[in-house]
Amino acid sequence: MSIAALRDENERLKALLAQTQAALSEHQGALAASEEARRRLEIILGELRRDKFGSKSEKLRPDQYHLPLEDVEIAQGILDAAQERAEKVIQGRSRSDPDQGSHRNRGCLPTHLPRVERIIEPPSTLCPCGCGAMTKIGEDVSKRLDVIPAQWRVLVTRRPKYICRRCSGPVVQAHAPEHVVPGGLPTEAAIAHVIVSKFGDHTPFYRQAEIYARQGIRLDRATLGNWSGRACFHLQPIADHMRHHLAMADRLFMDETKAPVLDPGRGQTKKGYFWAIASDDRGHSGPSPPIVLFRYAPGRSGAFAQQFLDGFGGRFLQCDAYDGYDRLTEVVRPQGPWTLVHCWSHLRRRFVKLVRNSKSPIAEAAVRHIAQLYAIEAMVRGSSPDMRLAARKTHSLPMVAALRSWFEKQLSMISSGSTLAEDIRYALNHWQGLTRFLEDGRLELDTNPVENAIRPVFLTRKNALFAGHEIGAENWALLASIVATCKLNDVNPVAYVAETLEAIIDGHPHSRIGDLMPWRFRKPSSQPQYGPG
Repeated sequence: MSIAALRDENERLKALLAQTQAALSEHQGALAASEEARRRLEIILGELRRDKFGSKSEKLRPDQYHLPLEDVEIAQGILDAAQERAEKVIQGRSRSDPDQGSHRNRGCLPTHLPRVERIIEPPSTLCPCGCGAMTKIGEDVSKRLDVIPAQWRVLVTRRPKYICRRCSGPVVQAHAPEHVVPGGLPTEAAIAHVIVSKFGDHTPFYRQAEIYARQGIRLDRATLGNWSGRACFHLQPIADHMRHHLAMADRLFMDETKAPVLDPGRGQTKKGYFWAIASDDRGHSGPSPPIVLFRYAPGRSGAFAQQFLDGFGGRFLQCDAYDGYDRLTEVVRPQGPWTLVHCWSHLRRRFVKLVRNSKSPIAEAAVRHIAQLYAIEAMVRGSSPDMRLAARKTHSLPMVAALRSWFEKQLSMISSGSTLAEDIRYALNHWQGLTRFLEDGRLELDTNPVENAIRPVFLTRKNALFAGHEIGAENWALLASIVATCKLNDVNPVAYVAETLEAIIDGHPHSRIGDLMPWRFRKPSSQPQYGPG
């Protein structure tokens, strides 16, 4: 073979090798993309499984650590009872002997509970020797916690009529009191119980009707709904004044959750949303009371957020990174556009999911970094804004700067199409909003105050499934606002709604509606008392 032929063959082989290497590189890239797609699908599947069957919280509440021990404690109770029975048989102790068992939780009975006494006398107080009656020299007293199931009663109101027999004067009789349901069955306390059972304790009307039926009281859910609707009408001024209070707050929280509403004619539900607007200054011991107001909207567009905040004078809005809120940064107002403060809890949640699904060491390190920020916040919670800001400048600021550099470095080392890269880009894209808490000691690290307030609405929705119509959803939002605000202020919502309805029905002047706000309602002396309005 000539030299020219050898050269041609060599060139051909080189070209073939280059083509083979290019094809191999292409196949390796396709394989890597396929593997990354598989991992993403596994993560999505894991999230769906956890959303359906798993815990929704990123950390355990302290009480949850005791859940595995509850079955053990039940078994221990059985053993204790068996042992006590055996000791009685062995020692021959009678049933009248003092209790020798465990006294767990003794002495913890609240003083405000009514005391009902019973006296257990011996079969005879006569001396067996025939000396006559014996003398009492003392007694053993035991106090035990008892319960009477929720008891309904009939309140009978009589209005006597009087007339003078000696003249033709008019008949004298007290005026009939006004009621939420004129001439109807329920007292205001009964209506308050029905409202709080649904909007505070997540018990739909149909389940309440079943509970009442066990006591022989036949009330259908339409009746319970009518009572609640009438109460909603009278409580509207309370919600309006709560909105007025929120409109004066300089810093607000906002979030939204789905609210399915029945769509007449189709036999299906349509998607609506409850929007929550909250103010909570307890983190920096502010003077304003905590308030949450729910509003219903048929969609999730940022236009609804703008509509609900129309007329509000606040400057900071703490929210998640949903792009619907971005339009608020362009709203023309005398105070200027809203400044968005984003939530570290939402960022942490992304990395927590990755740790659960893929055991990613980078995601695990990110969770540890964010936990350090929360540790600092825990130390300064309840302190003044100046103290909080100083601690953040000293401790949190260097951590945040280091975390950003670390994120950028990790992003350059991992696949750009991975879920981890997507989560890191989420952090860097919202970095300005995430770090605004370093500029003002009143700002919080997350939106947990509003998320915690909106969670009961989610539970009520889960049990009730859907609202009957959009007006019903608006009434749902109003009543849920009042009940949730009572809870935020450590006020008994049943007592508050009952007494507030009575005051409004009795003609409480609208000019003094501020006196009826939940934070002005009586509460234990250990709780903070908020000022007028």
